[in-house]
Amino acid sequence: MQGRSGPLPYPTSTVENPDSISAQDRPLLLTRDFGLVWSGQFISQIGDGVSRLALLWFVYAVTGSPIKTSVIGLLQTIPPIVLGPIIGVYVDRLPKKVLLITSDILRALLIGLIPCLIPVESFTVSVLYILVLLHAIATAVFGPALTAAIPSFVPKTQFTAGNALLQSTTSLGIIFGPALSGLGIAAYGSQEVLCLNAATYMISAACLTLVRFKNSAPQVPSRAGRPTMLQDLVEGFRYSVVIQPTILLLTGTAALYTFGTSALTALFPVFARKMLGLGPVEIGYLWSAVGVGLFITSIGLLWATDWMIKDRMRLIMGTTVLSAAALCALTRTTDLYMAGLLMGLIGCGMGAFTPIAWGIIQELAPRQMIGRVLGFYGTGAMTAAIGGISAFGWIMEQQGTETGVYGIGLVMLMTSLVAARMSRAKTMH
Repeated sequence: MQGRSGPLPYPTSTVENPDSISAQDRPLLLTRDFGLVWSGQFISQIGDGVSRLALLWFVYAVTGSPIKTSVIGLLQTIPPIVLGPIIGVYVDRLPKKVLLITSDILRALLIGLIPCLIPVESFTVSVLYILVLLHAIATAVFGPALTAAIPSFVPKTQFTAGNALLQSTTSLGIIFGPALSGLGIAAYGSQEVLCLNAATYMISAACLTLVRFKNSAPQVPSRAGRPTMLQDLVEGFRYSVVIQPTILLLTGTAALYTFGTSALTALFPVFARKMLGLGPVEIGYLWSAVGVGLFITSIGLLWATDWMIKDRMRLIMGTTVLSAAALCALTRTTDLYMAGLLMGLIGCGMGAFTPIAWGIIQELAPRQMIGRVLGFYGTGAMTAAIGGISAFGWIMEQQGTETGVYGIGLVMLMTSLVAARMSRAKTMH
């Protein structure tokens, strides 16, 4: 892969990972460790898909306010912004396996067990906000830890493929989760639906306990010579901004991308209810169509895993144009089947960015610095996300839902232009 700024800071010979030879000769899902990780994520992502719609529907049903509904999305983006760089330091310092299992157990308690134990009359929007914030903190640790752990059990030539396969669990969760959630909300209510997540997170934790993390021990000097937190932060920032400018460009593109897509994700129930007049079951099915599109793109990326960075950025350009066009067309249809098709196309367009971006970071960043680079990347992207959710929540409430949807489409088109410009940069060649 071209674009690395200097010699590798760690050996890449397959001698240090005897499983890597066989891993490159067979599909990732058939390897023991990646298969376990994928299976656990598949179960937990279905639980996430179930609870995601339940969270948004509960708040909107109680308050009737798009802005208060968008608070859920804001609370989920605050921890990566405020804590992202610090989390990145500890992801680099601590064993990934411990971080992942602990995060899963905490998430099982916060959005699984605890909602089941709260009396109905005490389960207010304020209580839900607190649980969502704590859950988001645990998730802010889990995401970078899992991404940084990929090089521990996936060959370097398959990083993008590994990210795409893990994203396929997210898409499968979106396919099955919201549909199950809509049925559950209609039959039992939002609070009961949230209880499903406890079991799914515990299954994920059980799978992770069986995974062998190769060469994932933090490479830090003796206690006397260990760098301070500030030194680690400065080192990660300097690498991301000065030494490897590709990561800075990628972070800027991701910020623009998440400015639009996070608003779409957080406010979709508002859009579907006000413009299309749909209930929770229909909204669940429409959001499942997004998952179908994500899944199709995730599988397609398996054949793009060894493309050059500039070619992968061109792929991002094309897919974001597809999302923008489908989103704008969605405002012109009242047919549920056509809406489902357009939502699937939106999902196809949204499915390329994250696996490609993570693959580039995993390829370029030194193994012992991936957590900090991801922290820098996540802070930039999530800061833009919180701005997008706030801005489009206000636009939809003050200027109308259709105006907000067109605005999100415009942001997606701008992302495609930036990605096209980035693909022509010298650092991409």
